[in-house]
Amino acid sequence: KLDQIDLIELNEAFAAQAIYCIKELGINEAITNVNGGAIALGHPLGCTGAKLTTQLVYEMQERKARWGLVSMCIGFGMGAAAILEREDY
Repeated sequence: KLDQIDLIELNEAFAAQAIYCIKELGINEAITNVNGGAIALGHPLGCTGAKLTTQLVYEMQERKARWGLVSMCIGFGMGAAAILEREDY
């Protein structure tokens, strides 16, 4: 369930898209894009998923979070998401 997720990296190419997802899905803003997201840190086309996943894994270690969720843009209106669990939790 979404309320079990400790950290979220939401692909944020555009502010409107991120705000819509947060509102519609009831996502906790305090645990979402805790380092600022793509608008603040940059949006590396072609490797957004790798960047967001790496950032999420690092933050999960730093914050001792068990569950993390990352959403990734594939392009052409498609997307993917992954839920990560720390083994050493």
